[in-house]
Amino acid sequence: MRLVGPNGEQVGIVRLDDALRLAQESDLDLVEVAPTARPPVCRLMDYGKFKYEAAQKARESRRNQTNTIIKEMKLRPKIDQHDYDTKKGHVERFLKQGDKVKITIMFRGREQSRPELGFRLLQRLAGDIEELGFIEAAPRQDGRNMTMVVAPHKKKSEARQEAKQAKDRQAAEREAERQADRDYEKARREASEQTPSAKKPRRRSENLDPDMEA
Repeated sequence: MRLVGPNGEQVGIVRLDDALRLAQESDLDLVEVAPTARPPVCRLMDYGKFKYEAAQKARESRRNQTNTIIKEMKLRPKIDQHDYDTKKGHVERFLKQGDKVKITIMFRGREQSRPELGFRLLQRLAGDIEELGFIEAAPRQDGRNMTMVVAPHKKKSEARQEAKQAKDRQAAEREAERQADRDYEKARREASEQTPSAKKPRRRSENLDPDMEA
């Protein structure tokens, strides 16, 4: 067999008995890593540690995986400005969250003979959101509808991280404002306690001679 050392170094072609002896002397396991090779390849390793590290890497990989979600937004070719702004706001919010968005233009009746209306609307929307996303799937006719897919410039994991950072900043700012209010109230109370109370002026006694000065 061809034997590989614990650090990846090539030991060379050895007999099985010699490989087992080296494994015992090194307090390691002899693991066959390429059984179909000629000759087979074995490696000296701590198999328990190897399995643990592989499991850790698998968990970390799953933790970093993000599920791609495609949102959908439907528009009409003759949409008014208010509705357009509302729909565009939703698309921008989805892109900021790191999600892809499928834009669908729905044609009805005679509108189906004017596909250029839908195409221009999709191009307009793509231009309005170009800072947040890009066209991943160009506009195409799909029966009575025309569709386009836009994708965010940032990955979902990056979007989540930025959202978390923004939330943390807002929490820190609110706490700083509350602390400033507490410090102000404390300083005001201390100043009030240190200020001597004004003494009331002594009134002229009624028993004093009116000709005498107070």
